[in-house]
Amino acid sequence: MKKYIAVVDYGMGNLMSVSKALEQVYNNVVVTESANKIKNASAVVLPGVGAFCDAFCNLDKRKLIKPVIDSVASGKPYLGICLGLQLLFTESEENGKWPGMGIIEGKVKRFPKTLKLKVPQIGWNRINFKKNEELFSGVKNGAFVYFVHSYYGMPTNKDDIAAFTEYGIKFPSAISRGNIIATQFHPEKSQNTGLRILKNFVKRV
Repeated sequence: MKKYIAVVDYGMGNLMSVSKALEQVYNNVVVTESANKIKNASAVVLPGVGAFCDAFCNLDKRKLIKPVIDSVASGKPYLGICLGLQLLFTESEENGKWPGMGIIEGKVKRFPKTLKLKVPQIGWNRINFKKNEELFSGVKNGAFVYFVHSYYGMPTNKDDIAAFTEYGIKFPSAISRGNIIATQFHPEKSQNTGLRILKNFVKRV
């Protein structure tokens, strides 16, 4: 069977821009809402923008939560982008208290209301590496990437943090654990730096 990367379609997010960016660095990318195609993929990418609760409910309605969790548990490469990072967590405090997939223990939090900066954070900011992660091979520490978010994931195990960013507070902007890679920023909107990160991801496939 020919290898392919499955980009999970759950009715939310920037599927077109993510798939087009991936197609620049990999020759077989499939946008799908099929549990079977996710199961048989060589790697899984979960993108998304919008509210955590809506995203989780959409995944649940399409019966895609278990296929994604099973894919991660099988050891195949996983890339979460923005909401695709947040959905990994145990819970989110966005619009109440909502359960996530529980793959990464921790909580999705909002930027503090006392923050003297505009929320959501929209635009370019620096990523600072916390550990030597092959995802960032060839990327300069302190490189600029593109963010659009009001919430961020805080892992219970700080060893899961791959990079952090300063926006009034220091928050995790990338996490990694084994086959799991996830970014709060948008590689597909981060020009050459983002493409380099995607190239590094597809080396795992």
